[in-house]
Amino acid sequence: MDKRYKVNEIFYSIQGEGYHTGQAAIFIRLSGCNLNCSFCDTTHQDGTMYTAEEICREIKDFPAHLVVITGGEPSLQIDDELIERLHDTGHTVAVETNGTRPLPHTVDWITLSPKDMFCKNAEPVLDHVEELKVVYDGMQFRTYDTIHAKHRYIQPCDTGDMKKNCIINEKTVEFVKNNPQWKISLQTQKILKVR
Repeated sequence: MDKRYKVNEIFYSIQGEGYHTGQAAIFIRLSGCNLNCSFCDTTHQDGTMYTAEEICREIKDFPAHLVVITGGEPSLQIDDELIERLHDTGHTVAVETNGTRPLPHTVDWITLSPKDMFCKNAEPVLDHVEELKVVYDGMQFRTYDTIHAKHRYIQPCDTGDMKKNCIINEKTVEFVKNNPQWKISLQTQKILKVR
């Protein structure tokens, strides 16, 4: 019997954050997460069960080659079978993860967004990733020097409070000016008002 994955939604948009900002991408949002971050901006608990083949059928008409598997936390479900099926259909597979669990080695691009500054028992176990994207609340920041990342991003936390967000944005700019090995990642999907 084929494995089934609980999928919250599949949609086509642009990548709004990090290295691939502005690139057309197919998003596969898997259901569930092992953390409970206060600033989480996605509802991801509900879902429909799909096989890897059914997921590939759902995305076949989208013209982009980049597939972003997100959540929730994709490492709770993702496996080699799903990655291989997506590769077989000509897709590059990126995964956005909190890094608390290992991922299949067949993933093409790992975006690690650690949450251990905000949640208990959230220490990342991944130490080699393509992209490290750290959410910054304007107060605490950890540089994760032991994690090897090709690209390092600091992303201002969207608190929902415009006044607080302005302060966080100012502190983020100052941080990057003082630490030029980091770049700012903005949530451009919110600025452009797209999914």
